[in-house]
This record gives sequence, C-alpha cells and structure tokens, in this order.
Amino acid sequence: MNDQSRTDVRAAAARVLAELLQSRGSLARLLPAAERSVSERDRPLLRELCYGSARTAPRLQLLADKLLRKPPADIEVRALILLGLYQLEFTRIPDHASISATVNAARSLGLDRATGVINGVLRNALRNQETLQRKLSGNPQFSSMHPAWLQQAIKGAWGAGAAGIFRANNTNPPMTLRVNTRHQSRDDYLAVLQQAGIDAAACEISPVGITLDSPCPVESLPGFAEGQISVQDESAQLAALLLAPGEGERVLDACAAPGGKTAHLLEQAPGIHLSALDIDEERLDRVIENLDRGEFEAELICADAGETEAWWDGKPFDRILLDAPCSATGVIRRNPDIKLLRRAEDITALAELQARLLRAQWQLLKPGGTLLYATCSILPTENTEVVARFIADTPDARDNTPQLLCGREWGVAQPAGRQLFPRPEAGDGFYYALLQKS
Repeated sequence: MNDQSRTDVRAAAARVLAELLQSRGSLARLLPAAERSVSERDRPLLRELCYGSARTAPRLQLLADKLLRKPPADIEVRALILLGLYQLEFTRIPDHASISATVNAARSLGLDRATGVINGVLRNALRNQETLQRKLSGNPQFSSMHPAWLQQAIKGAWGAGAAGIFRANNTNPPMTLRVNTRHQSRDDYLAVLQQAGIDAAACEISPVGITLDSPCPVESLPGFAEGQISVQDESAQLAALLLAPGEGERVLDACAAPGGKTAHLLEQAPGIHLSALDIDEERLDRVIENLDRGEFEAELICADAGETEAWWDGKPFDRILLDAPCSATGVIRRNPDIKLLRRAEDITALAELQARLLRAQWQLLKPGGTLLYATCSILPTENTEVVARFIADTPDARDNTPQLLCGREWGVAQPAGRQLFPRPEAGDGFYYALLQKS
C-alpha cells in the first residue's frame, strides 16, 4: 500500500472511536488494523487521537451535547466532533489545523454533507471555550472525566480518595519491567539500562521491578528477546510473590492469559509443575509467546475454569492463582476505552462470575493449600465483597493475606484481602486475597 492509498489518520481514528461509542470492539482489537491503514509516520498520532479521545470521552461528550442542537444521525460524525474537541483542548496541534483536518477527514469518509456541522461546532467550541468550561465545571463527570455511574461508584467506595484515583486514571501509565533474576539481579540490569542511556529506577515494593522514566519500544530494551526482562506493572508482579510456590508443587494459573504472571511464577520457582488455563484459545497463544521467550514449559489448557469436570484430572493443586475476569477499573489508564465500554450492570454480572469461579477452584485445592484471588479492579463489589461472602460460606477457608510483602507494607487492608490503587509513576489498581484451606 503506497502513501497515496493510505487512509486519512483522523478518518481512521473516527472509525475506531465510532466502534467504541457503539461498544463494538476495543482499542486492543481495533487499533492494529487501523494502524496498518495509515502511513507509518501517522501511527503515533493515530494512537494519541484514539487513546486520548477515549480517556477524555466523558468530558468531550458533555461538551458535544452542549454544542449540538440534536445528536447527529451518523455515529462517525459524532466521533469526528469528539476528535476535534479533543485536539482543541488537549493537544498542541494549532486550532485552525485541528478544525480543517477534522473537516477534511469527514470528506474522506464520504460525509461531505456533515462538514458544515462539524466545522460550525468546532469553531463554536473554540470561541466559547471559557464559557463552556465554566458552565460544565460543576459536573462531576466533566471534572473527573469518568462516566457518571463509575464516578459515583468510585466516590461511594473510597470517599476522599476518589480524587486521587481519578487523577491517576487520567494520566499516561508508567512502563514497568520485571527482571528475570535467573539471568541477573535487578541492580545489574539497572546498570545495563544506564549504559544503554535508558533512565530508570527500582520499584518500591516489587524486588524485581523497574520503572522507566520514559516508555520505549520493547525491542530497544537490552535482553528483552532473550527473556531477561518482561514488561509487567508492579502491582501485577505481586501475584507470584504472594502465591510463593515451592519446589515440586502442583500449581494452577487459572485465567492465565496473557501469561505475564505465568512466566513470573516459573521464574520464581522453576521446579514447579504448572498448568496454565484460559477459556480463550487466541489469548492462550499469548501465554505460549511469553513461555517461549523465557524458555519455560507448562501444561496448557483451553477450557472454562468454572467447568472443572471437563478438564481437571482429579489431582489436587498445592497452589492456585485465580486472576478473575473483572471490570479492569484499576487499569483504566492503560485501557481508557473501559470508560466507553463498561456499564454499571456489568459489575453485578462480573461479581457473580467471580464467585462461581472461586467456588469451583476451591474444590481443586489440597487441604493446607493456598489460593490467591486477584483482580485488576478497584470496586469492592468484585473484590472484598466476593471474598468475604465466600469465606462466610466456606468453613475451611480463611483469609491469610499478609500485611507485609518483601518487608514493606503494601496496599490498604479490607474486610478481606488488600487493595492497591493506581498511582502516578507507580503501580496499577489491583486487589489480592490470599486464602488458606484448612
């Protein structure tokens, strides 16, 4: 495909955003094809437009509703308006260039009849920027840039702490590495990075974690291809440290994809017998990639973790990691499309699924064994409420979540388990509960 046949970058972004507005697909699934459709030089702008518009969408939608007499019939027209508003408020692109390029994108999408509306709305937004912001500043959705249901849920759960969560969710996430200490120590790898001109610092809690001062392509990281390091958030690194499998133990990594925690378990305890299970065959391929890069071996199972009779061989496990499907509200800064794709009713359905999986996995655990329940959610409905209810209903289960990890206090104690919150320049929002079977 030559440059002349490439798609206009804003038109490509509008198509992605239109799909998100209709809850069809996700950035992870839609962006690769969109990136292939534009020139290589336009790909960073495409990612900025898509991620930025998704991150600020609740605010942009309020602005659009104030500026439009009625919603446009074509969802791509609304997407273009949101993209234009994002450029005017959140990028350094000159205002006139933002407006004219967005109007031109409408033409390339065959939306010539909408160019007048798009041009008028964006010029009106530019002229009345201060007035619009003053009128909307009292709206919590406008200031937090979170949909109303999620803004209320976070504030209801965490009170004064909600403001910090909103701020963290609206920032770009840090890039964090996990050092495979079978190859070298963290200090040694920090020295390697320094020699390569890459600034980085040791993580606060994880003894194998490093946060880069600035994100960079993984291909430029020394030793990445050889499995010496992996990209993994600090909060996610705590899973293997908490589960702490021992030599020769049978370990199940339920809901294993994409495999970062799977590989970390094997780095930490190479002598374990690990089974990695996931319901999605395509996502299980990601687990294989992570295992191959680290030259690890594990039994791979494609099945529903809750339908144990279909795949379990009857031999109990010493330790189980249940990284349960969840709302992912702790990793919004990495997946800002969650603001567009999630609904309030999803949380109740997810909590029911989590409880079902927890009950099923408990039956596979040896007496004296340990199960680590984990989510990347910050909503108690999916976390401490699920675990506390399970403990109340399960006589042989007790909460054994430690207050200290690697000699440091971590997270915030909950009625069951501990909660981590997203922090600028540090880890994502995660929940962990370490359960012991008597």
